[in-house]
Amino acid sequence: MVENVKSWMKENQALVYFLIAQMVAIGAGAASVLAYMVKLEQRVMTMETRGAEYSVARMSRMEEKITVLQQQIIQNQETIKIVRDQYFKDRDKWDSRDSK
Repeated sequence: MVENVKSWMKENQALVYFLIAQMVAIGAGAASVLAYMVKLEQRVMTMETRGAEYSVARMSRMEEKITVLQQQIIQNQETIKIVRDQYFKDRDKWDSRDSK
């Protein structure tokens, strides 16, 4: 029986090497995929921990900018109102002079 296996292996030596190489390649591929998945999981965990702090800080900066912009809008509206009132006040003065 052992002699039959040995003789078969000698006769089909190329096939045996090919099958062994194929198993090694599949194992290396599986190891590579496993390493990639572990690395990806580590990146996701890092992004979750860092990202939460970063997102909160970024949102607070955006809220500050929005508050500043809202204050500027209010100031601009008040300035426009004063200019408009002054324009119409002056216009009324000139209109009343012209009509006399």
